[in-house]
Amino acid sequence: MKRKSLLALALAAVVAAAIAAALGMGRAQAAPKLTHVTLQLKWVTQAQFAGYYAAVEKGYYKKAGLDVTLKVGGPDITPEQVVLAGQAEFGLDWLPNLFATREKGGKIVSVAQVFARSGMTELTWKDSGIDTIKKMAKKKVGVWCCGNQPELFAALTKNGINPASKSAVTIVNQPFDMNLFLQRKIDAAAAMTYNELAQVLETKNSKTGKLYTLADLNIFKMASPSVGTGMLEDNIFATQKYISDPSHSATITAFLKASFQGWIYCRDHVSDCTNIVLKNGTALGHGHQLWQMNEINKLVWPNAAGIGTVPTSALNATAKIAKTYGVIKKNPSGAWNYTWAKKALSQLSGTDTKGKNYKPITVKVTAGGK
Repeated sequence: MKRKSLLALALAAVVAAAIAAALGMGRAQAAPKLTHVTLQLKWVTQAQFAGYYAAVEKGYYKKAGLDVTLKVGGPDITPEQVVLAGQAEFGLDWLPNLFATREKGGKIVSVAQVFARSGMTELTWKDSGIDTIKKMAKKKVGVWCCGNQPELFAALTKNGINPASKSAVTIVNQPFDMNLFLQRKIDAAAAMTYNELAQVLETKNSKTGKLYTLADLNIFKMASPSVGTGMLEDNIFATQKYISDPSHSATITAFLKASFQGWIYCRDHVSDCTNIVLKNGTALGHGHQLWQMNEINKLVWPNAAGIGTVPTSALNATAKIAKTYGVIKKNPSGAWNYTWAKKALSQLSGTDTKGKNYKPITVKVTAGGK
């Protein structure tokens, strides 16, 4: 009897194990398969892209059924070409560059306009006497290559300075740092409010031993009424072919929804989002990235239309500036489609997608951005 009992127990254990294994396999098979997509960033890892890194870190993409790869950019990488070559489903770049690419035959479409305003500036030293764009004539004016020139070139053209004429102005292909400007080897330098401006302010003036301040600079904001050539910048785009495939509709909506959630998280958790960026590897320190995160939020929030969308008037204004000052020759047609962005916003009903009461934090500049 004892032996029969042991056999019975052993048999029961085997049956139980088989049932458990079967249930486990069932659960594994039931687990939803994630859809893989890639987003080509405009530049290297920094807080400019914090919302996307946050969407990965906080699990928003995964919850949306996506496995997202964030592909870093660099000086030799043009997001539009990467997407057109099929190496990424989505890309991130400035809207006038998208217009220019389309005009040359690159069939890409903006599906979300994340930055609601421009962060582009040009800097001169206060003691240089170059206190207007017009006074940049016949000076050495720095700007980055590869699609970062439109707003500055439009400003120069508006003031009667042909950027293509060497006798009118010397355009310097500015490295992605501020050394030429700090060493006074150029008279004016391009600077984003969230990056290069901070690099100057984080540097010590060798004559005083103290950090430079805003009082040492003339800051020409492209979006200001006095300059008037600010254009919409970071937008998410995809190819016309990709968005025209009905099977991709749910993926586009899910990607935008999760991305918007990432930006909302960064609006409300500035410090944590800064740390998320640092965790993903960056050459610039905590102080610099905190400044950048705060300044990036100012470009995204508030947005009365809801993150990812802007009024048609804002889009037309960018198109008009781009055409008036030679970035494009024709009015862009079919360059944007916010169908999926609006669907994403509707799925975020009950969440603050506009940032109506958004207020930036105060960030103290740190030497070297540490």
